[in-house]
This record gives sequence, C-alpha cells and structure tokens, in this order.
Amino acid sequence: MPKNKPHSGASKRFKVTGSGKVRRLQASRKSGAAFASQPTTGSRRKHRRNAGEVDLDKADVKRVKKMLGI
Repeated sequence: MPKNKPHSGASKRFKVTGSGKVRRLQASRKSGAAFASQPTTGSRRKHRRNAGEVDLDKADVKRVKKMLGI
C-alpha cells in the first residue's frame, strides 16, 4: 500500500488548529517588507491591518484538508 504524502506547498501555507480549523496567512503577508520593522512599501497602517492569520473559507476546507493528508 503506498504512503499518502501531504502536498508540500499546502503544508507551508496552511496549519490546522487543535480544534480542527484550518488557518491561513492574510494576503500580502509573504513579502519581506510586511515583516520588517520599517516597511519599505505601503503605510504602517496597511501592514498592521494585514497582521495575523484568518480562518479558511468553508468552501476551501475540504480541498485543503485533502492536500494536507487529514
């Protein structure tokens, strides 16, 4: 029986909480400027607004869990 391998790209972008919810980073958070102490592009307000993670949309949960091997 072959092993079930998770999608390596999905495992970098999503994580599952203890209760089973899938979390993702908000858009525009992957660039280095978003994490810098002094952002190089856009205002500080823009970067603060994008801080943190949000729950994945209900329509995408089934597909992402399948990619993660859950």
